[in-house]
Amino acid sequence: MTAAIILCADDYALSEGVSQGIEELASAQRLSATSAMVTTRHWAIHARRLRELRGQIAVGLHFNLTLGTPLGTMPWLCPTGAFPTLPAILRASLAWHIPREEIAAEFTRQLSAFEQSMGCPPDFIDGHQHVHALPGIRDAVLGGMQAKHVDRNTLVRDPGDTPSAILGRAASVKKALVLATLARGFGDAIRSAGFVANTSFSGVSAFDATKSYRVELDRFFTKANVRHLVMCHPGHVDDELPTLDPVVGRRAQEFEVLMRHEQLPALIWHPVRDADGHVDWPGAAND
Repeated sequence: MTAAIILCADDYALSEGVSQGIEELASAQRLSATSAMVTTRHWAIHARRLRELRGQIAVGLHFNLTLGTPLGTMPWLCPTGAFPTLPAILRASLAWHIPREEIAAEFTRQLSAFEQSMGCPPDFIDGHQHVHALPGIRDAVLGGMQAKHVDRNTLVRDPGDTPSAILGRAASVKKALVLATLARGFGDAIRSAGFVANTSFSGVSAFDATKSYRVELDRFFTKANVRHLVMCHPGHVDDELPTLDPVVGRRAQEFEVLMRHEQLPALIWHPVRDADGHVDWPGAAND
């Protein structure tokens, strides 16, 4: 059995250009999945288009705690009404000073917003800037999933990997090792909670638009375990994107490489659904 390469485009609904780019790649069979941000002003409209893509890719919830505003009041985490920065939430997480009930409530709101707009539960769960895997926050997310009786076929992204795999890929090694350290134990927690996890992970990048993404992508596809999840951030650049996110020029480069990569449709895994519409994550491996 060889590894299934699950190529997931993050940040659907971040901006019009990002959503359009992801839709074009999905239609060309150049993605396995995309995860959507339900807290943006685009979500309600873009969800209508995303529903049409569920027959081609897996669609997940990109849980957000660091960009824009929450769907409900969060007096401890968001006293000004806006989400904190990633460094601020990381400091709180490492100090175990996290309002778990408040975060669990916001997770439930975002999960409900996804289900209401899509007409179905997410195929998988991940987090913007990997917040879902941080200490304290991970407990709120997994607890929220159990409280909402989320289907046990749902995959939860584990953004960690082994040091040997990270060193072997030689791509943003320091950043990937830091992320793996922060996510230590998360894969076991996912499985202990009864959900599915990917078994290896890559895609961590410095987002340097002056360097070749094709070279980096080829490295991301190596050192793969059975369910190898590779994240990417493609999209078209529009006027709004630079006001929301620092990753701008690199998104256009990723889009071009993914669209022009000759072997990509054959290299990546394409989801198979059962009669109830669930993605067969346990079977995500190539014979």
